[in-house]
Amino acid sequence: MTPLAFTAIAARLARWQFPAGIDGVVGIASGGVVPAALVAQRLGVEMKVIALNFRDEANEPRYAEPKLLSAVPDLGAWRRVLLVDDVYVSGKSWHAARALLPKEIDVLPFVLKGKTDFALIRDLDGCVQWPWKIY
Repeated sequence: MTPLAFTAIAARLARWQFPAGIDGVVGIASGGVVPAALVAQRLGVEMKVIALNFRDEANEPRYAEPKLLSAVPDLGAWRRVLLVDDVYVSGKSWHAARALLPKEIDVLPFVLKGKTDFALIRDLDGCVQWPWKIY
């Protein structure tokens, strides 16, 4: 497991070019709450949370499909949002969360780590140790 410093993550976020016109951020709980808070603060927008569970503490799938654990947040007048998670492994959690949000809203993805174009960290293999998580 590769430890990541908070300052290193913050520095990468400061350099990231986010799309224009974002009305708010939705974090996928539980892993995406801190990343969503960091992104919302960086963009100066509000944040809401949707709770799903798919993987266990060892990062292995716990269920065949992600399970909704919370109410779906009311996005009000938001028309363009970032849907944020900590990692993108299979994409199942992100796609499950997206399917629960209103279809007419433009939902853009953002994760901290993954082998995908919308990941902040793409240059590290394997699991990482987030500075805000107790292992």
